[in-house]
Amino acid sequence: MKKWGFFLSLIIFIIVNTELMSQNSVEILETDLNYTETTEIDITKKEIYQGNLLLANHDYPAREESIKSDIVTLMANDELTIGYGLLNSNINLSTEVAQAFSKMVTSAENEGVNHFLISSGFRNFQEQNKLYQEMGANYALPAGYSEHNLGLSLDVGSTLMEMSKAPEGKWIEKNSWRYGFILRYPEDKIDVTKIQYEPWHIRYVGLPHSAIMYEKNFALEEYIAYLREEKNLSVIIDNKTYTLSYYPISESTSIKIPNNQQYDISGNNVDGVIITISE
Repeated sequence: MKKWGFFLSLIIFIIVNTELMSQNSVEILETDLNYTETTEIDITKKEIYQGNLLLANHDYPAREESIKSDIVTLMANDELTIGYGLLNSNINLSTEVAQAFSKMVTSAENEGVNHFLISSGFRNFQEQNKLYQEMGANYALPAGYSEHNLGLSLDVGSTLMEMSKAPEGKWIEKNSWRYGFILRYPEDKIDVTKIQYEPWHIRYVGLPHSAIMYEKNFALEEYIAYLREEKNLSVIIDNKTYTLSYYPISESTSIKIPNNQQYDISGNNVDGVIITISE
């Protein structure tokens, strides 16, 4: 019986670890676009400034049309605030982003990490300008130059301690990519982002982009440059394949996409769009 118990434990150990390894599987491949049956979609120049992959920084400010269209007040939407607290009743965020964040903190809670608090979300240009006037350039960015103006970013705290030391901060840094988030201003990317380390500031980019950035240790600036250089690539995440294509856009144009495939279009807020096809 003891031998059977040992072998049973060994089998369970192997199965569990195989599942964990598959959950961490990210494979990035070069690809050629050889679609047999396609449909043409029209892309306009305004789409450069819309989507989840917009780069907003000192060089590329957000526009009014860049703001997510599904912004809501979190306090008024109980279904979006499961698993975390709010610093105040005036925090706004994209519904899509709030849903992804709630799913993420639910997973963290299953691992015993459950003291998350959102302290800031979406800020409109007027609010950003007021903050900039009150706090100055050392602590705030002008209107349009902050990611908070997009509705894609949020500041996350812990009710236990500061995020740089809290279990919540460590969990986010290690696991948030699985849910489409990135740590936007990492400690080792200050020279790239031109922003000091902010362990509390996370940004939604969605899968597969968060997985590629985590795998390659890219800041968003580096990822946008990488896509512009590669043009086309595929990534396999947990046995699901995504194909990414970058297109420079100077005027309205048509792009071919495969039939019967899900796709997403996002501008980069620089010079083009990224089309992500899910197979």
